[in-house]
Amino acid sequence: MASVLVVGAKGRMGTLLRAAIDADESLSLAGGYDADNVSGLDSVAPAVDLVIDFSAPASLSHVEAYVRRTHAALLSGTTGLSADDLARLRALGEMAPVIWSGNYSLGVAVLRHLAREAAASLPGWDTEIVECHHNRKADAPSGTAKMLLEAVDPTGERSVAYGRDGIVGPRPAGEIGMHSLRGGTVAGTHEVMFFGEDEEVVLTHRATSRQIFVNGAIAAAKRLLAREPGFYDFDTLMFGQL
Repeated sequence: MASVLVVGAKGRMGTLLRAAIDADESLSLAGGYDADNVSGLDSVAPAVDLVIDFSAPASLSHVEAYVRRTHAALLSGTTGLSADDLARLRALGEMAPVIWSGNYSLGVAVLRHLAREAAASLPGWDTEIVECHHNRKADAPSGTAKMLLEAVDPTGERSVAYGRDGIVGPRPAGEIGMHSLRGGTVAGTHEVMFFGEDEEVVLTHRATSRQIFVNGAIAAAKRLLAREPGFYDFDTLMFGQL
């Protein structure tokens, strides 16, 4: 039985994760950490097999210190991380199995694949990405929206308009629009839109419950525990490659 620490244990995802771990015969919940005690990861938290982190960027330094101290496997679903933060997670892969994803849904993994294929098949079409989440989500755009942006623009060469306001003029060729909506209790909706002359293609994924992210994270965690040190992505870990 693998022992697990949950960081962000009192949050919405953390609460669901703790319940899923308790119900899983192959996993054992060893404890939980939140903003009020996360510094304990630096020195006093006991060694475990796996850390699951769905907290906030401010906790990264403590999670990083813990993995360097114990070499525990790390599954991170924390969003709002900077490019430097993600580089730090990749560096942890030199000493432990590490995975980060902005979304652990199988359906979203397929959406990324379809968006990548559509972008390659529809050169010159205008592209817009729209994400919608509950009114308590702190970061924007969502981690999933950023992953979709990478799927449609893998080289990062196209300009991105984060919302539009005022007299913006004609749309520049190649521009990608990125839009964030917040309201109610929406678990997560993502759309990638491609506009051509007199036609459009819209790819949509709607999450009706956070449980889909929990199920995917637990499944990925079990696979991660069997891997050698390295930095893994969700698609490759779960499906080989979509």
